[in-house]
Amino acid sequence: MSDQNLSGKVCVVTGAGRGIGKAIAEMLAQSGGHVICVSKSEESCGTLAKELRAEGFSAEHFAVDVSSSAEVTSVCKTILGKYRSVDVLVNNAGIARDNLVLRMSEQDWKDVIDTNLSSCFHWTKALIHPMIKKNWGRIVNMSSIVGIRGNFGQVNYAAAKAGIIGFTKSAAKEVASRGITVNAIAPGFIQTDMTKKLGETVVAEILKNIPMKKLGTPQDVANAVKFLCSPGAQYITGHVISVDGGLGM
Repeated sequence: MSDQNLSGKVCVVTGAGRGIGKAIAEMLAQSGGHVICVSKSEESCGTLAKELRAEGFSAEHFAVDVSSSAEVTSVCKTILGKYRSVDVLVNNAGIARDNLVLRMSEQDWKDVIDTNLSSCFHWTKALIHPMIKKNWGRIVNMSSIVGIRGNFGQVNYAAAKAGIIGFTKSAAKEVASRGITVNAIAPGFIQTDMTKKLGETVVAEILKNIPMKKLGTPQDVANAVKFLCSPGAQYITGHVISVDGGLGM
């Protein structure tokens, strides 16, 4: 399959400023897509878009609080006013506010649900109608192994990521007849800023449970996203693809 299989496609990637989102934005740009980099930080998404353009790729950016329905709706109107439709939507933005359920504040619960789960609804609702009219679209939502297995001290994060799976499967059924696929990725332990903070001892314990005995990379996740967004994945929808080194087996 050609590396340019997304040539001419308009791709929105949320949470694109760093980590997995950045790798996804880079991968889609390298595949020929025009990538709209979204993050809460103007500096992070702006820097990435600038770097991609300097490398000869097509990119722009918007600083958006994805938990805000009003902000998402506003920027989507701007995007659709310019491009009429978005071909690829990757709902990757997410945060963690870990604590035991007994000690978790209502605000920490709400912040994680709004940013990780409700944002998928806001972006999909705003962008899916032009996809339906065009009879083509790819939506990829970022879940997590935690949304499948749960995790100590992460009831908010696990609930949001599990909700994404339900959202994905339901949305996929609604738009399958219109040439639109909706899938989810469930990463395991990936080398990001979050895992760097765990320390060598904790990582060593994690590796004992991973059959491949190594952490994944953001590029591993980006490769899966790229495939699901490609023409070759046209008959795959409503699925959750685990990128976890065998952890979920």
